[in-house]
Amino acid sequence: MHRLLSTLSILLLFFSNGNASVLSERATVNGQCTGANKAPGVCIATNACTSAGGTYISNACPGTPNDIKCCTKSACGLNGNLKGANCRWASQCSGTAFSGLCPGPANFKCCVPKGATPSIPPIGTCRKVAVEGAKKIVVAFPGKILEVGCYRDGPCPNDKDEDHWCGMATDFMVSAYGVRTEAGRPIAEWIVANRGKLNLKYVIWGQRIWNPSRDAVKPWAQWRVMDDGGSVTQNHWDHVHVSYS
Repeated sequence: MHRLLSTLSILLLFFSNGNASVLSERATVNGQCTGANKAPGVCIATNACTSAGGTYISNACPGTPNDIKCCTKSACGLNGNLKGANCRWASQCSGTAFSGLCPGPANFKCCVPKGATPSIPPIGTCRKVAVEGAKKIVVAFPGKILEVGCYRDGPCPNDKDEDHWCGMATDFMVSAYGVRTEAGRPIAEWIVANRGKLNLKYVIWGQRIWNPSRDAVKPWAQWRVMDDGGSVTQNHWDHVHVSYS
């Protein structure tokens, strides 16, 4: 009888004037939450959220310190220009999940829909052969390329960066800047296989180069090794470089 009364007393603590007090499930720092408009979010510090381009709401990470809020990022990609791309947990992504573009822990990633394609520079400073080549490559790898770059401001011709300065080269970003990935290899090997219709001059990926005028067709691992450029980007581990004839 005493045990029953104790149980009833505990239950009464949760009921007052006929209303039940709902116990919220405790959240964890770097854990999941639901943000504005029911967007997938992560419980992190507000400064970490905003510095990574996110926005946050309050009262969605119960049981965490006051500065921990539910952070979401509704548009991601290198310039936020990939339609439908947003930050979510890798387990929730049915497309391609890219690292280094979202706030929070490593498994909160930029999810790019399967059919998403980045914008391609127009014909102008970027030559027609480069634009047409870029279109073919992007179509062949939907949802796999974050950004396409072409022209860099500089004298043409020159002996330093002639292909970009002359609008005759494109870069295909396959990760965040400076984030090493293996994702460029199938793209680079496809480019070699389709060198004719691309008017390929040469392709670089992962500190290796292939030139149709010098090299036999072979897997990327057997391409000629280039000098160390000193960084992930300079060694072409975050993008595939394509120069056109």
